[in-house]
Amino acid sequence: QVQLVESGGGLVQAGGSLRLSCAASELAFRSYAMDWFRQAPGSDREFVAAISRSGDSTRYADSVKGRFTISRDNVKNTVYLQMDSLKPEDTAVYYCAAGVYGTLRVNYWGKGTLVTVSS
Repeated sequence: QVQLVESGGGLVQAGGSLRLSCAASELAFRSYAMDWFRQAPGSDREFVAAISRSGDSTRYADSVKGRFTISRDNVKNTVYLQMDSLKPEDTAVYYCAAGVYGTLRVNYWGKGTLVTVSS
């Protein structure tokens, strides 16, 4: 059974940094693009960042461009999200997903990790 397990969430002050990790198991990791989405209280889930299967291509939501960096390790079957210059509006549950690069198609979801940014 495919599992995506996020970690690294927590409470941070505005301007601070966090690094999220998502470890995949029972997944042909190199066959999937990996994405991060987030959902703030009372809001819809939204796209944050994506990385292609090889890691050569990335894309970001405008709201995080220049502050967040997505990367992956195809040996460790892990995808990362480095989040810098955090803002209170980045507060959300962050979800890892495996899907198709260049689309919002998701085949597998993680259960999420909470990031809270205090002002």
